[in-house]
Parts: sequence; structure tokens; C-alpha cells
Amino acid sequence: MSEVSTAPGMPVLWTAADAAAATGGRLTGAAGWSAAGVTIDSRKVSPGDLFVAIRGPNFDGHAFVGTALAAGAAAAMVDHVPDGLPADAPLLQVTPDTLDAMAALGAAARARCGARFVGVTGSVGKTGTKETLRHVLSAQGPTYATEGSLNNHWGVPLSLARLPASSAYGVFELGMNHAGELGPLSRQVRPDVAVITTVEAAHLEFFSGVEAIADAKAEIFEGLGPDGIAVLNHDNGQFARLAAAARRHGLTRLWSFGAHAGADARLLDCSLHATCSAVTAAIRGERLQYCLSLPGRHWVMNSLAVLLAVKALGADVATAARALSSLQPVKGRGTRKRINLPQGAFTLIDESYNASPAAMTATLEVLGKIDPGAGGRRIAVLGDMRELGDRADALHAALAEPLRAAQVDAVFACGPHMRALFDRLPDAMRGAWTETSVDLAPIVAAAVKGGDVIMVKGSLGSRTGLIADALAALDSGRESEDKAASRTNNQPQAAAQSATAPRG
Repeated sequence: MSEVSTAPGMPVLWTAADAAAATGGRLTGAAGWSAAGVTIDSRKVSPGDLFVAIRGPNFDGHAFVGTALAAGAAAAMVDHVPDGLPADAPLLQVTPDTLDAMAALGAAARARCGARFVGVTGSVGKTGTKETLRHVLSAQGPTYATEGSLNNHWGVPLSLARLPASSAYGVFELGMNHAGELGPLSRQVRPDVAVITTVEAAHLEFFSGVEAIADAKAEIFEGLGPDGIAVLNHDNGQFARLAAAARRHGLTRLWSFGAHAGADARLLDCSLHATCSAVTAAIRGERLQYCLSLPGRHWVMNSLAVLLAVKALGADVATAARALSSLQPVKGRGTRKRINLPQGAFTLIDESYNASPAAMTATLEVLGKIDPGAGGRRIAVLGDMRELGDRADALHAALAEPLRAAQVDAVFACGPHMRALFDRLPDAMRGAWTETSVDLAPIVAAAVKGGDVIMVKGSLGSRTGLIADALAALDSGRESEDKAASRTNNQPQAAAQSATAPRG
């Protein structure tokens, strides 16, 4: 592929000829275009993008081809020519549909790239582990990783289609909430290394139990060749089941991480602090001491998985360990901010992007290690954990114990399942409960005071991000309407961004 650029600093990702060859499509209209990126959302078009018109559950992207081209898209991939376009509109017309064609584009990108690939899945910690791998590998070579949580049947082919041919490392997050979903994604990515962070009670609405979740996670092995390496959590109760599944798929290189004496990446010691952790570990016999800039034992365990994956990819483990001291949290997954009020400042911990029983417990442990300021309180603002099936109320009520252990002073909660937790709390710990996050946001904003430490967490569908935005807006004394609107209207005009929502 040519190394020419569409604009200064914008290397060509796809020429018209390359994209047509990859998809078997037909070029119409203005010819000779080059694309610097790929998108399925007309609102997020950057100049030089190839816009793929996907049919989603709410919108058909073909209705927004004109909008995308007006915003600077180099061309649009379509399965028919939409009405109202000029005759010279640059189009790549494909059959039978654009989702299949985008997958073909991703397959071509994977085939032309000589990178080493790692796929990451698990009930908890997928995105954090993926972002940590991106961070530590970027210092050792050109590294590409999926953006956000584009981890499902829309997001994975889109991410592959965006893969630069010059990448040395590719990091892909793979998610699912039903059996049979993960295998096809892994076969598309064809990772050299597969990481399963852990298997926990998540998506129970769609599974008979944790063992069934483990079986679904094991589908990631379908994309590995016989020389592939499976990286598994030795401390997890499903370790033996996952190892057996890996062997059934013909894998012989099974590496593990954890505190277990038999782990290949073994935790020897760690000191957990409010803002970081000091870790001593042995990575396949190499003893390392490193500082991890994100707090919590769950991050320590994730770091072991990361370093073991780095080893499996053939990169330098010591260099990766040093990079862990500069790791930053992803928005909605532990970002911290000091919010100034007239009577003092409080600390906001935004964990609003996702939640499960295991993730809630881990985050509350971190909250318990943070000392409030003078006169302040530890406050937990919790939204419903989704997709837990018949056990939802019981699993929510069980959070009472980790809240007590973390010495949380007040709990504000929203959602029908959080009512089961709220009713179990002692009166002194009850802040408020409401049906929705919209109702709870002003109550929490009115209750906060200087010295408080407030952690906000819930599943994405519970929209606790609205509460985090309302608290952040107190810093300026104004409602953050733009941010709140972006959370509220998180459905794309174009294809189907709702269908790229993260999976477990």
C-alpha cells in the first residue's frame, strides 16, 4: 500500500483500490480517493474518513451518507446508492451488506499487518487490561488498540478495519453477553495471545451459572493457532475449566497469573495505598519490583496479566513494568477530580462506566483506603448492576457487607435493584434512593460538602455518569448540560453505535 498522505500527518489507511479489492465492491462516482480512517457514525466523521453505512436497530446509516460526505468523509461504503446524492459522490458499493463488507475490510487489514496480536476478554477488567497493554507496549513499538469498548460484532470488525499496516502490536478487547458470540470475534482477530482476566457472576440473565460463563469466555481460544498462548487467572475458581477448554482447542502453552504458587506470573508481595500500589512479582522466573499508579488489588492482578502477556508477545517485561508507574485511568473507570466548593473541596471518583458484583467490591475496597478531609465522609453513589437475572436483588443486597468493610458513611442509590441494597442498610448509612439517576443527581449534588470522598458507580445502562457529571459541574457552579446531554442521547445518528455498546 502507498505511504502517501491525505493531509500532513495523516497517513493513508485505505486507497479506493485497496478497499474495493478487500471487499469485492464497486467504485462509483469520484475515483482515486484515499481514506485515513474508518467510521460508522456520521457525527464523528473526521476529514478523510471512509464512512460505512451500517443498518442498526434504530437507524440506517445510508440515510446519513450525505451528511458524512459533507463533513469531509473521503467516501462512503454502501450496499445501495441512497437517494439525493450527486452523481459524482465517491462510493464503494458492496454486497450483500455493509457489515459483511466491513468484516472483509478488517480481514484484509489483519492479513497485511505483521504485528503480534493479543485478545483480551473476561468478566471484569477487559478494558483496563487492554488500555494497560496499549500503554506499556507503545513504548516498545507502534501499538494499535481498540478504542473504548468496541468489543462486539460491530466493534471488532470496525477496529480491525482501522488497523494500520505498520503496527508492531495489536491489542483487541473481545466481549460477549451470550454464548456463541466470542468465538467468531476471536476468529476475526486471530490473536497470538489470549488473556482471560477473570470469570465472575456477570450477565447471569443469559447464563445458567458461572461455569457457563467460563465456557463462553473459553471461545476466545477458537481464534488461536496451535502455537498460541493462553493467559489465565490461576486464582480464579474457573481456572481448571478454562485450562481444560484451552487444551481441547489444541493449545499447549497455558500460562497463568496470580498469587498461586504455580502461577507463571506470581504475586510475591504488594503494598496497597490510596492512590497506587507497590508490587513485587516474578514473571516466569524474572523477579520485578514496580510501582502501579492505579490503586486496588484488582489492578495489581491485572498488571500481572499484562506483564505475562507482554512476555508472551516477545516484548521486554522490565520496560513494561517501569511504564506501569505512569498509567492513567480511563474516563468512567476510576478517574479522580478535586471539585472546589465555596466551603472546601471534595474528591470525585468516577467509576460510572460499568459495574458487576466483583467490580463493585473491588472499587469499594479502594474507597475504603481513601481518607476523607476534615469533616468529610466516604460516600458511595450506586446504580443498578444490569443483566444479573433472578439473582439481581440478592446480589445487590450483598453489597451491604463490602460497604460496611469500607467504612462508607452514606449511600445514595438509584434503580429498582438497588432498592434491595438500600433497604438492608442501617438508617445512619442511608442517604437517598430514587428510581432513576436523573432523580438522584440533584439530591447528591445538594448533599455533598467539602472534605467528602464520593465514588460513583453503576452499569452503563443505569446512567450514573449523569450523576458524576452533575458533581463535576459544581466546580463551576453551573449544570454541565452538554455533558449530561451527551450521556442522555448516546445513540448515534448514523449506523448503530448503540449496537457497539460494551459486552462482558
